[in-house]
Amino acid sequence: MSKVIIDKEICKGCGLCISACPKEALSISKIQNSKGFFHAEVACPEKCTSCTFCGLVCPDIAIKIYK
Repeated sequence: MSKVIIDKEICKGCGLCISACPKEALSISKIQNSKGFFHAEVACPEKCTSCTFCGLVCPDIAIKIYK
């Protein structure tokens, strides 16, 4: 099983990772980080296939994927 870790304090909620996810496992949080951004979060971890697309498109390098 894979594990996706999104650093909530680095993420600015641009949504690129959500668009890149072929399994729709990510979403935007309803909770703001300390900088006022609504960050990305893993909404459905069971859908994740560790394709790494989300991490590849993240401009802030806020996503780590463990297989």
